[in-house]
Amino acid sequence: MKTTPIFVKVFETTVWILEHTKKFPKHQRFVMAQRIEETVLTLNDKILYATKVKKNSKVLFEADYQLERLRLYARLCEKMKLLSFKQYEYLSEELNNIGKQLGGWIKSSTQSG
Repeated sequence: MKTTPIFVKVFETTVWILEHTKKFPKHQRFVMAQRIEETVLTLNDKILYATKVKKNSKVLFEADYQLERLRLYARLCEKMKLLSFKQYEYLSEELNNIGKQLGGWIKSSTQSG
């Protein structure tokens, strides 16, 4: 398993998200919770895969798309009162930090490749 800073940050954020989505009301567990969980796990997959391939810019852009989906779902969850404002604020900050790291990785991979 990779221990790069972005991998660790995505992994920790995934754990946080999974812990919170399991507390969603039953009627949202198969809607929002499922969407969010699939998206964050796909993001993990993309980050892991990007560490394994030499030409990774396509995979990194796919990871960036998953990150944008998570940002949207986080906003929806706060509006739907599935996350408190404080939880939303925390998650947004974590996603922004991941975005900064991912943006730097994308920039370096597109310049070198």
